[in-house]
Amino acid sequence: MARPQAHRSATHDRPRTGLSRRSLLAGAVSLSAAGALGAAGCSRVPDDGKVLGGSLLDTLRDQGSVKIGIASEPPFGYVGDDGQATGESPAIAEVIFKRLGIDEVKPVPVNFGALIPGLKARQFDVVSAGMYINPTRCEQVLFADPDYLMLDAFIVKKGNPHGIKTYDDVKKKGLRLASGKAYAQIGYAKAAGIADVLVLPDQVAGIDAVAQGRVDAFAGTRITVGSAVAGSGRVSSTEPFQPVVDGEPAYGAGGFAFRLSEKNFRDAFNKELLKLKENDYKELLKIVSPFGFGRDDMTDLTAKELCG
Repeated sequence: MARPQAHRSATHDRPRTGLSRRSLLAGAVSLSAAGALGAAGCSRVPDDGKVLGGSLLDTLRDQGSVKIGIASEPPFGYVGDDGQATGESPAIAEVIFKRLGIDEVKPVPVNFGALIPGLKARQFDVVSAGMYINPTRCEQVLFADPDYLMLDAFIVKKGNPHGIKTYDDVKKKGLRLASGKAYAQIGYAKAAGIADVLVLPDQVAGIDAVAQGRVDAFAGTRITVGSAVAGSGRVSSTEPFQPVVDGEPAYGAGGFAFRLSEKNFRDAFNKELLKLKENDYKELLKIVSPFGFGRDDMTDLTAKELCG
């Protein structure tokens, strides 16, 4: 199935983005900035929720390193066997931060649900985990423009015996569905009327659940599902499809997140990202293609549009 149109149109001036790849955080954890300063040399910490210019970029240039929050989710962002951050998002980060004068990228792995609280608590300087951009998250962090747009897919038994193609199929056929912890697909399923979704730790647990017959399908992004089932003799992936909520596409576009107090940092990063997208995404594709991302995953949607 072809990807959804990544450009604005007369029909979809403002994309529907109320749901995300992993479901919305249950609310930001209120943490004291004084207890977890992440940028040495800052004379003061802006009040949480204040969108200011910020000087973190200068601090990071001086110290020569930046800490990135990742969620250990291949292929978006994870720690490789060498202990270094790898994946689509960290690979982009390495290129852009070097252009910004920061040579070393240090990964800080956390659970996905801890990414925004950890960023606000200054445990790391930026979220580099392919986080879906949506209005609720935009109230908590500043997003760069998205660096990809992703469709969904299901893990099913070999041959897809139930003929599952969309969430509506799961609902109409009364099938059992699972998804990953904090995945947006839980929200997509509930929007389709599937009230009972089994929540599992990740796609690996999803493979076991499907293979053992505990569920009929596991929902995830097409790239996460595809990489998980590669080489499996028990399960396979369905064709990618566009999730729909209330009759409109629910675009899964992910990007880097920054603290609300660091607009200068976000803007400088975004400027370099847009350079990578020039010439039909040629340079960006060189960076992300080793992780399974292709031309169909590229998008010219903006964070402003996705934040609504």
